[in-house]
Amino acid sequence: MKVLLVDDHTVVRAGLRALLETTGRIDIVGEASSGEEAVTKARATEPDVVVMDLAMPGMDGIEATRRITGLGLETKILVLTIHCEDEYLVPALEAGAAGFLNKSAADVDLVGAIEAVARGHSYLPQRASALIARRETRRTEGCGPGPEVLSARERTVIELCAQGYSAPESADAMRIRTKTVEGYIARAKSKLGLKNRRDIIRFALDHGLLGTEGKR
Repeated sequence: MKVLLVDDHTVVRAGLRALLETTGRIDIVGEASSGEEAVTKARATEPDVVVMDLAMPGMDGIEATRRITGLGLETKILVLTIHCEDEYLVPALEAGAAGFLNKSAADVDLVGAIEAVARGHSYLPQRASALIARRETRRTEGCGPGPEVLSARERTVIELCAQGYSAPESADAMRIRTKTVEGYIARAKSKLGLKNRRDIIRFALDHGLLGTEGKR
C-alpha cells in the first residue's frame, strides 16, 4: 500500500514513517511539509492514501485535500490532526477526506485507519454522525435561501467577499468593473436576506463556500 505523509513538522513525519514501515504492509512513497507540496507529490506518486495534517503554512490541509481529490486519482485522504473534530470534521469531509483521526490516537489506530480508507471505507470518530447532523440542522433551520438562488457571478462575489476581498479587489480578480461587483453583491444580499459582511461570512461557512486561502 502506497502512502504519502503530509505534515509540516519533520519529527512528526519521521515518527509516522517509523510506525508505518514496521508493519511491512505500507510503502511510504513520499513526504510533504506543505499543502502545495502535497498536491505536487500526490500527482507524481499517485499514492493509495495521503495522511494529511491540517494546520500548515501556506495552503492548509483542507484546501490540499480538495485539490488532491480533484485530480481524478484513486487516492484517499486520511486527515490526521491535533484539532478537535467539532470544528474541522465537516469541512474535511466536504473537501473530500475519507477519514479523520486525532493524532493522540495515531499509535493505536493509524494503521487500521489507513487500511480502512484504502479499501474504500470511511474512518470517522464516533461523534461524526452527531456533528454532521448538527451542521445540516444549522443549514436548514431558519437560514433562508441557499446558494442555489445565486447566479454564478453572484456566488463568486459572495465567496470573494467572505474571504476578505474588497469590491475593487474582487473586480480585479474577476476582470470586471467595481460597480458591477457592487451590483452583484447587492443582488446576492437581497436574495439571501443578508445585511453585512458578517452575515456573508456566516452564510459562506454554513454552506461550504468559504475558501481556505483567503486574505490574511
